[in-house]
Amino acid sequence: MTILAADRVSVRIGRRELLRDVSVGVGSGEVVGLVGPNGAGKTTLVRVLAGLTRAARGTVAFRGVDVSSSGFRGANTRELAYLAQGALCHWPLTVEHVVMLGRLPHAGSLRRTGEVDRIAVEKALAETDLGHLRSRRIDTLSAGERSRVMLARALSTEPAVLLADEPIAALDPGHQLDVMTLLRHLALRGVGILVVVHDLILAARFCDRLVLLHRGCVVAEGRPDVVLTERVLADTYGVEVRLWQVDGVCGVIPWRRRPAMPSVEDRGVVRTDADVPAVCSLTDGGFQVPRPVSAA
Repeated sequence: MTILAADRVSVRIGRRELLRDVSVGVGSGEVVGLVGPNGAGKTTLVRVLAGLTRAARGTVAFRGVDVSSSGFRGANTRELAYLAQGALCHWPLTVEHVVMLGRLPHAGSLRRTGEVDRIAVEKALAETDLGHLRSRRIDTLSAGERSRVMLARALSTEPAVLLADEPIAALDPGHQLDVMTLLRHLALRGVGILVVVHDLILAARFCDRLVLLHRGCVVAEGRPDVVLTERVLADTYGVEVRLWQVDGVCGVIPWRRRPAMPSVEDRGVVRTDADVPAVCSLTDGGFQVPRPVSAA
């Protein structure tokens, strides 16, 4: 069931269109990976979904309620968590205190934090491997440790949907795996996850679906093996890649820069629910997805 949905969203700043007719949904219990080159519009889309950036056209609804409306308050804000890119924090607060801030949407104006809040904070600290740092000031931590603190703060909210903008960007490989595994486990518990990620291998391994943005448009959407094709990646990232599979997971290695190719932004969206990977071609200026061949 889709909980959070954007329908034909466009965002413009001055004469520049950052997003154009973008539609994407996040359902309960799934991990949706938002991928694409730098400047594709990924952070803008996440902020629109969180209700922090207003769309010029289109709508964003959480459980059927427009996130830009006055009706999107109270319980709705407690169920939607946003983890911003960069993990900036200049407060001289302890890790435990920062994570407790995630409980503010539950507190209201009069209620003090109680046992329920402490349990949620302890759980978030344990899931992000921060228990041993609970008493450290956040401004004394490394960038990777601060990133995990901010993730723990988002988790302590106990959201129905988590929007995470590059949560593994500053992490070492071990903690990258830990965070992506945690997101996968949250999905198994019913949380809807939308995560911005540049590592296409981890995106392929941990995400149920990928949405590929390029120049503010969705150019491909579907299973990782549908989206991560040589032609699609060459046209969006401008690189030749090498693909392989391990345990059914598609792996991608950027191999070399490719000469500039015609833009894909007007060629439509590659979507398929077929049981076989799509093979994309640039026939007549657009993507073509062949039909699956039936068994004889």
